[in-house]
Amino acid sequence: MLAPWHKLSAWVLGNEGLPFEAAHGKDLWGLCAENPSHSKLFNDGMACDARAGVAAVIGGCPEVFEGVGTLVDVGGGDGTSLRSIVEACPWIRGINFDLPHVVSVAPVSVGVEHVGGNMFDHVPKADAVYIMKVLHDWADDDCIAILRKCREAIPQDAGKVIIVDAIVGREEDHEFKGAGLLLDMVMMAHTSDGKERTSKEWSYIFHEVGFTRYTIKHILAYQSVIEVYP
Repeated sequence: MLAPWHKLSAWVLGNEGLPFEAAHGKDLWGLCAENPSHSKLFNDGMACDARAGVAAVIGGCPEVFEGVGTLVDVGGGDGTSLRSIVEACPWIRGINFDLPHVVSVAPVSVGVEHVGGNMFDHVPKADAVYIMKVLHDWADDDCIAILRKCREAIPQDAGKVIIVDAIVGREEDHEFKGAGLLLDMVMMAHTSDGKERTSKEWSYIFHEVGFTRYTIKHILAYQSVIEVYP
């Protein structure tokens, strides 16, 4: 995971291709699909981050889960996020949705069903979609495509998409400002087109998808909680 950082300056200067591909010969997703040990390393890291992030969501705005009977976690990895949510909100039935090679090794969890698939093709239907630290991996056009599938998966009268991701460029000063900027550099080193976004950039994506409104809630983490409605 450190090797792409040694390629970052050459990419910025235009002397090499994308840092991750220059270091590994393929992008992050291709390497994870072909290399089980790297896939485990990546998903273990995401699970560690999810434990802290979900705790901040539940502690800071538990009301986002009120009235939600079924919740699909898009790009949910090994199901760590959903396990924490279902434990805190036992009325929720969770669907952990990720690529087949990811969910095939996910641990069995009470109240959580693992489903394999591709979020660019479809998203399992549920009352609400939960998508945490996924959209920052992708370009705007990809995010729009993913969120359109999320929008199709929820009830158009009462559904919502719960996005947990960083918002950079906030006017107010806050203790997580540096973390957001660091993550923006991580996106440069480890993804092809990913980036952290300002509230204006998020708004553009939501408008292009066709969502009618959204709310933003800041929590005690570098991520914020964005609720988006059809």
